[in-house]
Amino acid sequence: MKGLKRFRKFIGLLLVILSGMSGLSFGEEKEGKETKKIQDNSFLIEEAYNQEPGVVQHIQTFQYMKDGTWGYTFTQEWPIKGQAHQFSYTIPVSHLTGPGRTGLGDVALNYRYQLVNKEDVALAPRFSLLLPTGKFKRDLGRGSLGYQTNIPLSLELSDRWVTHWNVGATFTPHRKGPDGGKANTFDLNAGASIIYLLSENLNLMLEAVWNSNQSVEVNGARNKDHAFFINPGIRYAINFKSGLQVVPGIAFPIGMGPSNEDRGVFFYLSFEHPLF
Repeated sequence: MKGLKRFRKFIGLLLVILSGMSGLSFGEEKEGKETKKIQDNSFLIEEAYNQEPGVVQHIQTFQYMKDGTWGYTFTQEWPIKGQAHQFSYTIPVSHLTGPGRTGLGDVALNYRYQLVNKEDVALAPRFSLLLPTGKFKRDLGRGSLGYQTNIPLSLELSDRWVTHWNVGATFTPHRKGPDGGKANTFDLNAGASIIYLLSENLNLMLEAVWNSNQSVEVNGARNKDHAFFINPGIRYAINFKSGLQVVPGIAFPIGMGPSNEDRGVFFYLSFEHPLF
């Protein structure tokens, strides 16, 4: 409850500041030109909009939890000719409790297909290869090539409300445990978010994510863990004449159910701009 009270106070103060900022001119918007609405990834939920032709996006996230663990990711998204096809990659770095447990995780190579992109509905299935670049003996990686799929669905409910839904799975054959034992693992993920547009540049967000993950223990035994978080947050877009859009954001992951004692802070920063 204390975390929620602090979040309300913080959001109240931030809204006052950003409401004032929204009335300021950064010299970025041309007179008579429509403001570019935020349509990039949410924080923990994947939105179903591929990159527009000729536009690339660079995304950085950093999450710090109260137990001292943290994770950083860098993602770059590229359109392939048109908007129908998109390639991206994600490089994760994380810190776990215990000595020598900070380092590179498993790099993801991602392909997304824009199956539907109508006025108020978007659907873009993704398939990813998870490369075994993290050290499995330190729980930083799987020690084997993984295969992941995710189906994001985005719905514009009105001019002010947008919702996003995700469901996906990860299969890792011959995943390795700390002692080198192997087993096939199967993970599931699901989540949803609701976005309220205070303006085209200023969004309030509430996400909910659930994960069921299998890990490999000693002698190849498998262990299953569940996690559930809600993630209230806010993001703000700064648009420049060059076409560059900068989106900073902050959120506060709050564990519930199997993650009841977990709390943290999440930072987001996106740069999106034309290639030419």
